[in-house]
Amino acid sequence: MGSVREEGHRYPELVVDRSKLADNIREITSRCAEKGIAVTGVIKGMNGLPELIKVYGDSDVGMIGSSRVEQLRDVKDLGISKPTMMIRIPMISEAPEIVKYCDYSLESEDAVLEALNEEALRQGKIHKVILMAEMGDLREGYTGDDIVRAALRVENEFAGLELAGAGMNVGCYGSVLPTRDKLDEFVSRAEAVEDAVGRKLDIISGGATSSIMRVLDGDIPERINSLRIGEGILLARDLPLFYGTDLSFMHRDVFTLRMELIELKKKPTLPSGTIGRDAFGHMPEYTDSGERMRALAACGKVDYGSEQDIFPREKGIRVIGASSDHTILDVEDMERPVKVGDVLDFSIDYASMVYVTASRNLHIRFIG
Repeated sequence: MGSVREEGHRYPELVVDRSKLADNIREITSRCAEKGIAVTGVIKGMNGLPELIKVYGDSDVGMIGSSRVEQLRDVKDLGISKPTMMIRIPMISEAPEIVKYCDYSLESEDAVLEALNEEALRQGKIHKVILMAEMGDLREGYTGDDIVRAALRVENEFAGLELAGAGMNVGCYGSVLPTRDKLDEFVSRAEAVEDAVGRKLDIISGGATSSIMRVLDGDIPERINSLRIGEGILLARDLPLFYGTDLSFMHRDVFTLRMELIELKKKPTLPSGTIGRDAFGHMPEYTDSGERMRALAACGKVDYGSEQDIFPREKGIRVIGASSDHTILDVEDMERPVKVGDVLDFSIDYASMVYVTASRNLHIRFIG
């Protein structure tokens, strides 16, 4: 828990513990391996930080995945030998890079398959594809029997492509849960593909972090042998918070956001004057709670996105607002006194992790 400025440190800073990340990867991959499931470690949430890509490279993940081809290029440039997976349906315009830097890609559109086939033939390579099934979450995926038709095209028409498997995604848009019934339905569609092409698929990818629930409960279908896991390894926050999943064996403090206090004053809680829009065009609502001790921290929305996505580590601190460059804190109920120049520690969620790992204004310090 931070309170003292450390000499030579520049604030705000993001402290990242590589050893705790390595522990988290090991805990998840080992539990998945017990069920015959290989993990694709997804690095997009932390913007593919090279120091953390190396942790994945030294781990037991089967593949490294991202929705950004630039991050997968970095995996290759770092000399990491693990296969790479593009987990967003590729743009036709990036087909050359996909074929060059991605060993696998998730696919749900014939036009993209055609472009990748042409590019793979041009580069003299075979690109492996995983066809996505739409399972009700209404993001990507072939509907109905279209996945079978696409599979037959890959098998019979596209010499530059290899049909590696079938995949599904839920929870990211439509908030659909990976129930046992939903996963069984997906397996049935994957097996329909196998019947059509006359062979077993190498990969049946049953979703992402939310599917960890099925692994831990022991009711994930046996045919599922691949999961794509990002937040569940990096933060291990969402499943315990939203669904009560026991992830007590995981570190939830791989990332620590640290802010320095630049002002500390008693102030009213209700602004005075005519109320208009804030700097982001919103019209906030305020509650009059009298005068309270307020602290300003030198970090704001341009660094972490929304003040609703950062969480003080110490009791008695309440985040009450933010502007571009400031975080406004109520510190009236803190158990210890603070002063200007002190540094406070915050946990982050997935939304804020995307911001803080990409911000040029945050110094990132790796430990462990």
